[in-house]
Amino acid sequence: MNTADTQGNSITLTDAAVKRAKTLMENSDKPVLGLRVGVTTMGCNGHSYIVEYAEAQKPLEDVIEQDGVTIFVDPLAMMYIFGSTMDFVEDKMQSSFVFDNPNETGRCGCGESFSVG
Repeated sequence: MNTADTQGNSITLTDAAVKRAKTLMENSDKPVLGLRVGVTTMGCNGHSYIVEYAEAQKPLEDVIEQDGVTIFVDPLAMMYIFGSTMDFVEDKMQSSFVFDNPNETGRCGCGESFSVG
């Protein structure tokens, strides 16, 4: 990961996350500007991460450009995910974006939801 390009960003992407984001964007059925990261209320610990296609920038979104990938961060999610690292993990059973979030105070056993202080 090229940390010189990512210092000061609200979130940082690993090389694996950049590679997966590029693949998703190239294979999208519609033209997209990047991916949007957000947080929703759900799960046994209160919050869950959302990653979706971004066709346009929404007002007040933080825009992160790293290694040819654009990530839009939902402004309502910022206080939950600031300082996080977004990774992409793949194994025999599943593949998904995962977040190393210094703001988390708890995570459910299945890894689907998290809580913050």
